[in-house]
Parts: sequence; structure tokens; C-alpha cells
Amino acid sequence: MPLISNTPVEKMTEPYPRRWWALIVLCLSLLIVVMANTSLIVAAPDMTTDLSLSSSDLQWVIDGYTVPYAALMLLLGAIGDKYSRRGALVVGLLVFAGGSVMGSMVDQTGLVIAARAIMGVGAAVVMPATLSLLVAIFPKRERTRAITAWTATSGLAIALGPLLAGWLLEDHAWGSTFLINVPIAVVAVLGAFVLVPPSKAARMGRIDYVGGLLSIVSVASLVYAIIEGPHFGWGKAPIAAAVIAGVGFVAFTLWELRHPHPMLDVRKFTQRAFSGSMLAVLFFFGTFGSIYYSTQFLQFVLGYNALETGIRLLPLAGAVFVGAAVTGRLTPRLGVKAMVLPGMVLGTVGVFLLTQIDRSSTYTDFLPSLLLLGFAIGLSVSPATDTIMGSFPESELGVGGGANDTSLELGGALGIAVLGSLLGTTYKDKLTDLVGGHLPAATLDTAKESVGAGLAVADQVAKAPNGGPQQAQALVDAVNESFAHGVAHTSLIGGIIMAVGALIVLVVLPGRKAAETQRQEEAADAAREPAEVS
Repeated sequence: MPLISNTPVEKMTEPYPRRWWALIVLCLSLLIVVMANTSLIVAAPDMTTDLSLSSSDLQWVIDGYTVPYAALMLLLGAIGDKYSRRGALVVGLLVFAGGSVMGSMVDQTGLVIAARAIMGVGAAVVMPATLSLLVAIFPKRERTRAITAWTATSGLAIALGPLLAGWLLEDHAWGSTFLINVPIAVVAVLGAFVLVPPSKAARMGRIDYVGGLLSIVSVASLVYAIIEGPHFGWGKAPIAAAVIAGVGFVAFTLWELRHPHPMLDVRKFTQRAFSGSMLAVLFFFGTFGSIYYSTQFLQFVLGYNALETGIRLLPLAGAVFVGAAVTGRLTPRLGVKAMVLPGMVLGTVGVFLLTQIDRSSTYTDFLPSLLLLGFAIGLSVSPATDTIMGSFPESELGVGGGANDTSLELGGALGIAVLGSLLGTTYKDKLTDLVGGHLPAATLDTAKESVGAGLAVADQVAKAPNGGPQQAQALVDAVNESFAHGVAHTSLIGGIIMAVGALIVLVVLPGRKAAETQRQEEAADAAREPAEVS
């Protein structure tokens, strides 16, 4: 067998013999894309101090990655289908690694955001390429297991990112956390040439660049509005972005309905299996938001450093693996709905458990929620992704991966932005009630910016001539109580939204028999098409 894999998948008469080794490369590529955000969670406090970041700055350091990542996946997935899926994977990894190196070297806020944006572009190439290559390489009978392993990798990244970042932050500056990605990207690039075969769509028409441009404008505007509006107020910019997104999606839909070779056939949303799976992936936003603010509680209120926080997220990753193992065995027997719906219910319960958090809560109070959230992700996301990818023909696998990953990323952005904004508002109101009459207005405004800012103000109060340890401890207690109240209140709203989402998915997602009937009808239609064309 040659060292470099050069035989295209399309010319193979038997399943690719090194496909499980190739899956390792695809999972490594996915790993760094997810770790780029999870590692930043624990590095954020050091970055905030070193770069003197405002809350707006920090938000865009985080989401400078999200906007290009979510907006570009659909078009870049189609380009990978057309020209080379393996080539897209390699190019995306190199761009991602370049942005990571840049992020480790710069010391200005604008340049850090630019580096994160470059990483987001690379991720937008990598993510759909991993899924399209996976589906192209694996035969149908093994595809569910492969996608299950792919999903479980996301769970590993949720814990591994903070763990590695925390270990580096013990002795190095925050810039070192960007470099976590580089050696993994290099290994993945080498592995792509050796283990991943070339692949591209055999009968793909011209790329619908107009539809691609409309999707970029629509998704980018929507993500911008989601990020900017809830956090910093619905001024002219986020309102304009929301309007552009709405108009853009209408224009995209009308264009795609009339185009002979659409970027994304929007008629797929009339298929209950496809639309139900997309909604299930999207409605998991509550889990991402909950993990985000639970991590903040562990760091700021319970006082764990970055490494200790990463260690305490390991049960979450383990639960994802367990959920993925269960769904891998049971989905073929029970069907997609029987896995996705219980997963959504368990995720909802996990979020509702956080309504019991208060100032005296410890890590053990978070552990049941983390376990349920991880198990829910592992149980539901894999069969939903498998269903979404199964809805696309071979010529549109990259687009299918882009659609799945865009929905997942929109869910994550919604969870962090909406629930994070609600948490911030609740924290501010509660802190004002507790200490509003005991602090100068300017000092109170600073303390209300975030839990980290509130604790920093307490440090200043301890050192001030008119303050002291007793006053500082009173402020610390108020900050902790306010943040805990925010977590509980936000979890109630997030749980209600997820419960509504579970009910919607219950109605939309077909049962096993209905899904099988639909697949048979689609297969019959596809078999008739060549005869009709001729």
C-alpha cells in the first residue's frame, strides 16, 4: 500500500481499507476547531487583565471566531465538494494554524480579534470537509458508528481545551493557549496526505455563488445581531443587521427555489426528518450556554484556577462518550427519534437542575448537571447529524456538512449570547439591590460589568483607605450571591426554551416507520429521475 493515499474514493470498488485511520485524522481536525473556543474560556480572565479588555472587547475576542465560522461553512463546503475535499481540509488546517500562531504573538486587542477571525475562516473550511470526507469514505452500514466517534470528539474537546489551556497557564502567558492547536494541525495535515483519500463530487454542476453570497450575508448578519443586540443593546447596528438577515434569508430562499443547481435545496426543510434534526441541533443552544456560565462560576465564585476548572469538566467529556456509545448501539434498533428526543429531555433536566444554584453551592452541585448535559449531547447530536448528512446526495456532502455545522454553531452562538446577556442583566439588577446604596456610582457601574469586574473592585476596596477587608468581603459575598442568582434565573429561562424546543422536535421529527417510508419514497423518486431526464 503506497505511503501517500492517491486513489480517489470515487474510483474505489471496495470500502477504503484505511478508513478508520482516516477517521482519526478527521477527528483530530474537529478537535482543534472546538478547542479553539473551549480553551479560550479559561484563558479569558488572563487576557482581560493583560489587554485591559472591556466586556465588548472580550465578547468580540470570543465571537470574532464565530462570525466567519458560521457564515462561510455553506459556500466553502460546496467549494470542497467541487474541487477537493481533502484539499479543503488541508488548506483549512493551514489557515487555522496560521491564525493560531498570529494569536500567540500579538498583544493588541484588534490584532487578537483578527487572529481569531482568521482561525474562524480556517474552521469554516475544516468542519464541512471532515463530515463530507467521513460520509464519502465510510459505507452506509458503518457510517453511524463513524459519526458517533466524530460527535464524541466534540465532547473530548469541551474538557481537553480548558485542561490543556489551564496546564499552560500555570507557567506561561495566555498567548500560549493559541499554540495548543498548531502541533495537532501539523499532525492532521500530514495524516491527511497519508491516510485520507482524495474525494470530490463526481457529477456536480456549477457552484451557485449568488446563493453562497446571500447565505454569507444572511448568516453573518444574524450572528452579529445575536451577539451585539443582547449584550450591548439593540441600537442601530444590531437592528440593521437583523433586518439585513431577514431580507437576506427571504432572498436566499427565493433564489434557491428558482436556481437549477441551488447551493442548498431549501425544499429539504419540508422533509420532517431533515428539518426535525436541524431543529434538534439548533435547540441544543441551552446546553452550550449552561456550560459557558457554569465554567465561569467554577472559576470566579468557587475560585478554581484554569487547570482545576479543566479537570472538573472531564466528567462532562466522559458523559458525552457514554451517550455516544449508547446511541451508536441503540439508534439502528430504535430509530433517530427514540434517541434525539430523550437526549433533549435529559439536556433540559440538566439545565433545570442549575436553578438550584446559590451562593453556597459547590462543585458537587454542578456535577449532576454536567453529567446530564454531556450525556444528552452524546445521545442526540450524532443521530441528528447522521440524518442531516443522509439527506444529501454524494455531490452535496460538503453542503450537508456546512448546513449541519452552521445550525450547530448558530445554536452555540444563541446559547452564549442570549443566556449570557440574560445572566448579565440579572447579575446587575441583583448586585444593585444588594450594594447599590453602599458604593459610589462609578465603582458600582464597574462592579456590574461582570463577576470578574466585581471581584476586582472588591480587591480595590480592600486596599482603599476608606475600605478594608470587612467591606471587601461584604462586596465579594454580594457579587457571588448576585452571580449565583443570575445562574439560577438564567437556567430557568434556558430550561423553558429547551423544553419548548423538545416539544417542537417531538411534533416535527418522524417516528421510525414514517422515516423509513419517506426514505423509500425518496429512493423511488431518485430512481425515476434518470428515466425522466432521458
